[in-house]
Amino acid sequence: MFQNIPTPRFSSIFLSIVLLALSDAPILAQCEFTSFTVVESIVPGGAGRSRIISATEERNHEDYVSISGKDGRNKSSRKDIRMETFEEIKLLNFYSLAGLRFQNIAANDAVINSKVNSMMADRWELISINSGVESDAGDKDGNGIFITRFYFKREK
Repeated sequence: MFQNIPTPRFSSIFLSIVLLALSDAPILAQCEFTSFTVVESIVPGGAGRSRIISATEERNHEDYVSISGKDGRNKSSRKDIRMETFEEIKLLNFYSLAGLRFQNIAANDAVINSKVNSMMADRWELISINSGVESDAGDKDGNGIFITRFYFKREK
């Protein structure tokens, strides 16, 4: 009568939930997060710089906090926040002297995909991608950047 009930799977899920509930550590403390930023130049003539940038040092945000109204202006030193060493992967600019280069965009995609695949091989899970463009787009505007941030998490 009870031969067709898949109890082993149910019991392992139930046991996992119970162990998680009994754990002293908060759920978020069991994960770590990281990101990298892709900066692609939107400067005609190939004069811009395009890169993938990744932090190689950690920062504690609490070292740079002030409470507005009570402490006044934030007195954190830019020198202390700035990172002297970081990973920098060269990319191609969207434009060359001849104009927009689709080959450069495809090459950048291949390098970015390689970076994402490498991180996923290291057990990082891609959780969010955010992008934006900076350009005033005024008359004869020749400057701008396209920024994309990739956010990842993994179990500690």
